[in-house]
Amino acid sequence: MTDLSRLSINQETIKQWSLPELTEGCVKAGIDKVGLWRAPVQEYGVERTVQLLTDAGISVTSLCRGGFFTALDPADRARALDDNRAAIDQAAALSTDTLVLVSGGLPAGSRDLHGARERIAEALAELGPYAQEQGVRLAIEPLHPMFASDRCVVSTLSQALDIAERFPAEQVGVVVDTYHIWWDDQAAAQIARAGAGGRIHSFQLADWITPLPAGVLVGRGQLGDGSVDFRAFREMVEATGFTGPIEVEIFNEGLWARDGAEVLAEVTARYVEHAC
Repeated sequence: MTDLSRLSINQETIKQWSLPELTEGCVKAGIDKVGLWRAPVQEYGVERTVQLLTDAGISVTSLCRGGFFTALDPADRARALDDNRAAIDQAAALSTDTLVLVSGGLPAGSRDLHGARERIAEALAELGPYAQEQGVRLAIEPLHPMFASDRCVVSTLSQALDIAERFPAEQVGVVVDTYHIWWDDQAAAQIARAGAGGRIHSFQLADWITPLPAGVLVGRGQLGDGSVDFRAFREMVEATGFTGPIEVEIFNEGLWARDGAEVLAEVTARYVEHAC
């Protein structure tokens, strides 16, 4: 496996590029898949984005993000549900079948992890049927435990699957993101579990490098710079029968400060070297 037929470039990996620049760069590099984020898509315009990518022959592998379901206040929860319905509509308009969910952290003053996870399930019970009607799957992304307090109380694939399996796989699955689960000695078993249930809705790559930067969110490393065995993860995921896109999603200020074409060339080379 040395071709780029399954490679998808997440928009945040080359954040310094506009949507037209990302599109042009991917076409020149022979890459026909991208993962998108809602804010830049909304800024450019959903319809304009659809036309831009359609004209270039590029498909959208995922849209990020929905989620943030853990609020206690009923009005806040209602707003979150409305925003997620809008995200589902946007995903459908972009012809992607996967909306990535960052589920939300603990509400201010709360220490109730179980209650927060139950509110995620309650939201999915309402959103899942609507998403299915639009041809969109909701993909719960477990985030590394360092994000549990403020960003995502779902920290492992096991926790994500415990929620997802309450619903049909056509409605709710999971994201396998190497950055967030590489450390977990249950990752292999949980990948097999997810695959057996048809719940691997997205497979994403980023490396783990230390020391982490201030703020930690932009600490994802270029492929091959850190601790993750990408080839092993690809083989685990493919052993379940998964043949979908492999999306490189890196938040890294060092990459964002460089020339976009140079970054794309490096990502492509590292993908072939370390994941293929």
